Amino acid sequence: MVEVKLHDIGEGMHEGEILHFFVKTGDVVSIDQPLVEVQTDKVTAELPSPVAGKVTDILVKEGETVTVGTVLLCLESEGASAVPQTPKSQEPLMEAGADSSSSSGQASLAMLNKRVLAAPYTRKVARDYGVDIEQITGTGPAGRITEEDVLRFVNGTKTSIRKEQPDAPTINKELPAGETEEIPFRGRRKQIAKKMTQSLFTIPHVTHFEEVDMTNVLELKKQLKMLDPDKSKGFAISVASFFIKAIQLALADFPVFNSKLDEEKEVIRLEKQVNIGIATDAEDGLIVPVIKNVERRSIKDINRDMKKKITKAKEGTLTREDLTGGTFTISNVGPLGSMGATPIINAPEVALMAFHKTKKMPVVIHDDIQIRSVMNVSMSFDHRVADGATAVQFTNRFKELIENPSVMVLELI
Repeated sequence: MVEVKLHDIGEGMHEGEILHFFVKTGDVVSIDQPLVEVQTDKVTAELPSPVAGKVTDILVKEGETVTVGTVLLCLESEGASAVPQTPKSQEPLMEAGADSSSSSGQASLAMLNKRVLAAPYTRKVARDYGVDIEQITGTGPAGRITEEDVLRFVNGTKTSIRKEQPDAPTINKELPAGETEEIPFRGRRKQIAKKMTQSLFTIPHVTHFEEVDMTNVLELKKQLKMLDPDKSKGFAISVASFFIKAIQLALADFPVFNSKLDEEKEVIRLEKQVNIGIATDAEDGLIVPVIKNVERRSIKDINRDMKKKITKAKEGTLTREDLTGGTFTISNVGPLGSMGATPIINAPEVALMAFHKTKKMPVVIHDDIQIRSVMNVSMSFDHRVADGATAVQFTNRFKELIENPSVMVLELI
């Protein structure tokens, strides 16, 4: 008898929510066949079968939150087909179509070829509607099935399904006056809430605000784009890439903000690598992919990796490697129109910087009034680790680099 347990599928995870079982008692399964879908605070993952055999017992329910080490189900192996239940054989299949060469993609290529390409949230929508997702033709990249593909399939073939599936998502649903609609508080939304509550009530947050003149860096961005009209050289650089590099350079001067506090051992660990997390608004909630080793990367390379990871976040194909190891987080909410905020720190990190709306306004420069593009910045930091004066100095250094891109270039030589 083989016990399939919830193991650590993310950095420091302690529990996960059981979203969906792909099997039922009595089913015969093969090695690497997905058994259960689990939601942690970082990823949605599918746990594959460590053996070929028969499902004899399912011990937890869908929607239940369980701790690492909990037995989820039992399998009766097929003798010679059995393999030891090691961490390697229990690596989660994050998402069909994820990079099979990554540390989190141990599933065989044969298994990946059998499965359709679809994000976990899209699969959930299909299940809510009672649809076999393998019957749907995907219109996304590489044939990926999107939520819109599922809804088109439902509207085209199952006209009465909304009455049969009252919990299924609806579009433009109108409710009579006085009635309410319930949204399930589970999955990533619940994990985010738990982590944010823990961070807010554990870390004494202080938020510092500043204005940054974006005029020069926006002009540089425009000039680079003009040098590459056919987009073949990759000079279309997102302004967030400049932010990331400027933060890394500022952290070199103020390493206390690139650290983690170990209260038990009474030490502040200064991280040698600068790994910047990017808070991203994905389909089923906030997620933070990480750009690793920023101190060794060019702005162009940062831009390429950032765009790739944001795309993966929205498609639901991020791997564990993409989501772990962060040392500092940014949140670029300006494009949404934000004027300011007091961000919650992404523990166990000690600081987070948010970038808000950029707008043109009159600014006095050398007694002359000029129209400049000005952005609001807010930086939250752990007051146990650093004081306000240090936070102001750090933000001033970031501001200097962004307002004078030539200074940033000199730092890179």
